[in-house]
Formats: sequence, C-alpha cells, structure tokens
Amino acid sequence: MDTVLDKVWEVYALKYAERSDRTRGESFIFDDHSSQAHTIDYFVWLLKSEDNAIMVDTGYDYDEAKRRNRPIQRSPAEALKAINVDAKDITDVIVTHLHYDHAGGLMEFPNAKFHLQETEMAYATGPCMCHETIKMPFTGEHICQMVKNLYSGRVIFYNGLGAIKPGITTHLIGGHSRGLQSVRVKTNNGYMCLASDATHFYENFLSGKPFPIVVDLEDMLNGFKIIKSLASDINLVIPGHDPLVKDYFPKEGSSGFIWRLDTGPIKPIKI
Repeated sequence: MDTVLDKVWEVYALKYAERSDRTRGESFIFDDHSSQAHTIDYFVWLLKSEDNAIMVDTGYDYDEAKRRNRPIQRSPAEALKAINVDAKDITDVIVTHLHYDHAGGLMEFPNAKFHLQETEMAYATGPCMCHETIKMPFTGEHICQMVKNLYSGRVIFYNGLGAIKPGITTHLIGGHSRGLQSVRVKTNNGYMCLASDATHFYENFLSGKPFPIVVDLEDMLNGFKIIKSLASDINLVIPGHDPLVKDYFPKEGSSGFIWRLDTGPIKPIKI
C-alpha cells in the first residue's frame, strides 16, 4: 500500500550475539546434512529518518544470556551507542514476536511504546504455554514485563496489518510463533522486508526449508511467499538470523557489528 506521504528510512542491522555450537538440523527440517555445523547470528534492527528512530525487536540482556547459557557480545542498548542512539530516546519498538531473543530487552527501552500483534500476546499468555516444548523459546519475565507495559499504556496492538509510521507497516505471518509479524519499510532502494523469524536464514525461504521451531508449518511455508511479496526485490528480504547478511551488506562505521541495509546488497543474494 504505497502513498505519496510515505517517507524513506535508513535501515541498520546490529549484531549482539552468535552461536556456533549448533548444526543444520537445528535450522532446517528434513535436511540432508543435518549434522553439519551451522552458526546463527542474533540481530536487532534500527530504522532511522530525519526525525525518528525506531527499533525492531529488543534482543536479550546479560541476565537472559546467563539463564540460557547463551552469551551475548553486547546488549542491544550498548550496540545502539555505537551509532549515536540512546535507547532511552527510542519512542517506538516493533516486537516481531515474544521469543526471548526478540523481546528479552524490553526494560532497556523505558520510554518506548511497543507494537505487537494481538495474536502473539494471546498465544504467549494462553493455555499453549502449559506445554514445555512450546514454552521453551519464551521467558516468563519478558511476558510479564509486556503485560506491565500494557497496563501502563505502552502497548499498541494490531490484528494483521499494522501502520506504524509513514513508510513502515507490519504484516502478520505466523508460522514460527502464532503472532509473528514481519516489517515492510520504504527505503531509497525500494521496499525492504525485515522478515525477522519468518525466515531465519536465506536458505529457509529461498529453498523452501522450514525452521524446526514451528507452530503452524503451513503458515510458515505461506509466509515465505508473503515476505517475498513485501519486498521490491528478493535481495531486499532480510532474514532474522543469517550470518550471510554480513557478507551481502556494507558495514556501517568502525564498530564491526553494524551493517547498513537500506543501500542494498553489495552483491546478488545466492545460497
């Protein structure tokens, strides 16, 4: 849904953690090389215009890193400082879903409103969480914090399409989590889709290989088509956790953990 009022945004990926002690079997269902090593990176994303700075997801903090024995290299709030943004100045955070690695830093954005799908909140607080396997990617403290945010008037819910700001919309995908949403953002190179965990890796959506943590497999597979349709070009679909993002897009500054996405990839995406 394009309008003449849509503004263009700068888009940055900020890496805060990685895990190399895992295999392809943890990334793809029915993979022929399931025992091969397969690294995963953890990102949050910053959308900037002349007068706004919006976060997509919050990552997780040092307490969660210790709880899950999944160390982080820096907190997302610390990463923002490298691009001269103070987490306290962020007024809006799009939470793509409530898994620990996407909603584990809510406290670091004390002045933000949080944009979330109704379905995700209902899912994370509903009877499905009686099942340990379903509950595994969630952390109760994060869900309770989001409820506190709700009661203090800091949560904005959407039911499908969400209009966040001119040039930024969210789109309900589901699949990986019941209320997972991806983000469509207008850039000078066209519309970019920050897929988040609608596709963890390029290989998931380009080869039709679902990720093993899944609530609805059909929704996940349909989601691969949706995220392609949200971007002006397939090269502008950004996976949620793929280390290859660092190879395809230019570094921003000298920190070594920030990449500029809105300028487009420096080479065609291939897997």
